[in-house]
Amino acid sequence: MKNNSRSRNEWEPQQGSKAVIYARVSSAAQVKKGDGLGSQETRCRQLAQNKGYEVVKVFRDEGASGGMIDRPGMQEMLKFLKAQKRDQYVILIDDISRLARGLEAHIHLRTLISGVGAKLASPSIEFGEDSDSMLVENLLASVSQHQRQKNAEQTKNRMKARVMNGYWCFCPPVGMKFTHVPGHVGKVLVPDEPTASVVREALEGYASGRFETQNEVRLYLEKSPHYPKSKAGTVYFQEVANLLGKVLYAGLMNVPEWGLHLHPAKHEPLISFETYQAIQDRLQGTAKAPARKDLHDDFPLRGFITCSACSMPMTACWSAGRHSKYPYYLCRTKGCPDYKKSIRKEILERDFEILLGQLRPTPNLFHMASDMFKELWEDRKRLSGNETQAMKTQLLVLDERTEKLLNRLIETDNRTAIQKYENEVTRLEEEKLLIREKIQKCGRPLEPFEDCFRTAMTFLANPCHYWSSDRLEDKRMVLRLVFAKRLAYHRKEGFRTAKNEELSLPFRYLKNFKTCKYEMVRPAGIEPATLSLEG
Repeated sequence: MKNNSRSRNEWEPQQGSKAVIYARVSSAAQVKKGDGLGSQETRCRQLAQNKGYEVVKVFRDEGASGGMIDRPGMQEMLKFLKAQKRDQYVILIDDISRLARGLEAHIHLRTLISGVGAKLASPSIEFGEDSDSMLVENLLASVSQHQRQKNAEQTKNRMKARVMNGYWCFCPPVGMKFTHVPGHVGKVLVPDEPTASVVREALEGYASGRFETQNEVRLYLEKSPHYPKSKAGTVYFQEVANLLGKVLYAGLMNVPEWGLHLHPAKHEPLISFETYQAIQDRLQGTAKAPARKDLHDDFPLRGFITCSACSMPMTACWSAGRHSKYPYYLCRTKGCPDYKKSIRKEILERDFEILLGQLRPTPNLFHMASDMFKELWEDRKRLSGNETQAMKTQLLVLDERTEKLLNRLIETDNRTAIQKYENEVTRLEEEKLLIREKIQKCGRPLEPFEDCFRTAMTFLANPCHYWSSDRLEDKRMVLRLVFAKRLAYHRKEGFRTAKNEELSLPFRYLKNFKTCKYEMVRPAGIEPATLSLEG
């Protein structure tokens, strides 16, 4: 088998030579849907049988690109051959493209194979060391590289064309999946329930202010049994940021490398574009409350209650006692007279529940508020026709402004001006998209009055009901919907009666009605124009 008169790299494979088989497929789908690795191995074994080689081992690479050099199977094979100091091996490959699909990678691997004293053999090509054989081999490697690049170009062009037609062709976002839908060619994104409902509630909750910070969104997702989490059972802040910034949930697509911005998609959206815009406005604006990362079920009032001595937000912690740990709220502002003087959690939160119970309206006030909301609802429906016409007029104005900007964009060569024009055109397109969506919805409520306001009226009737919830987001919702400002707490006196400016608008008005301080002026279109409230 061996020729001792020749160097290690000059030996020629003979009958009885030891061989290894190398097989490669470029995608995992080829492994699942086909038998690419198996068919390659079969052809190589047939070659070994015909040549009289002894196949010692088989090395495989699944999902490894032919343009890569550092592949696990290839590196394992080279390491194995390098360890065989006494024996010389033949490497069997089905085709030259299985070794590499790039000229540079091919030459580099050929050098490494020669370095371990191995020879290549294939049923598709005759490898040789002479110049003519090397020329043919390099030409075939170049052709293989061209095919790989051409396939990549064709795939990209097909993907771009499909996206232009309104179909997302990248990885689906959380809460959506690909499936076949009648009337569409190929697979389309559809909501993946029940995860889709969780994502929708998170997005709409942040847009409306129900979740005031991204951390509250994260905690909500983390507690949901349907939302996918890390191995540690957590949801990372970056995941939340990605979720809130994904316009795909609004039925639109952004692909900057293809020049596509807010391109209409064919799939069913999870949220409206108006909701998406509200999320972006909140992300870019100033938050109403600090984006605390230490919010926890144990201390729902952390950061909302202020110290009456220094007016700074209180924090909270668990304090280790002799036999157990105990929860406390406290002020950590240095220089404050109450610095580090703790208040037992159960006392402070009990006082808060008492204060909250005092805001519960009487049955008469509750029914009056319900009648007010219903009349306002009907009045808004009557005015919707005028609003629709006004929005259509506004749309025409925006179209004219866009046309003028596009004309200026064509005429100018100034890069700074081009960038400003493009940014303004993008902003106008977003504004037009929002107006079109509002026109479609105007005058057509998604749900009847009773369904839309059932939760609101239940909350208004008894905010303590939601405060007693086990969910942190419900408790934080109570704080935002009932109070306009943080509440001060005195270590000895507790909470004082909530002032008007500390209450949100509905509860402020109900409190004033109860004390007969105001007259309610109804909107135009409702008769009579004013309604006197007498004690």
